[in-house]
Amino acid sequence: MATRRFDTQEKTALDQDEVSRGKPSNISPAVPGSVIAKLLGFTFAMITLPIGSYFASVNMLFRGNSTYAGALAALMANVVLIGYVIVAFQDDKGEREADEAERKKSR
Repeated sequence: MATRRFDTQEKTALDQDEVSRGKPSNISPAVPGSVIAKLLGFTFAMITLPIGSYFASVNMLFRGNSTYAGALAALMANVVLIGYVIVAFQDDKGEREADEAERKKSR
């Protein structure tokens, strides 16, 4: 079967050049470095804190009872997750306040 090719003169989004329209190009990263650092920190904590708490508590705290040590590890994973959500909300709140201040400044 033959394919049909459309010969249009319309430019696609990839063909259009923002510089030719007079807009300055935005070369800033899509995600700030502080957000990536927080994500990496919480990722490290999500890996090490539950595993570390399990192995530290299974023999020292719970005398070999792995059920309680596993429950503590699950609790620690939830603590890290809740901490990440709280930090993310605070970061988002700060961004909204900065945007609002910028909007008021430009008026």
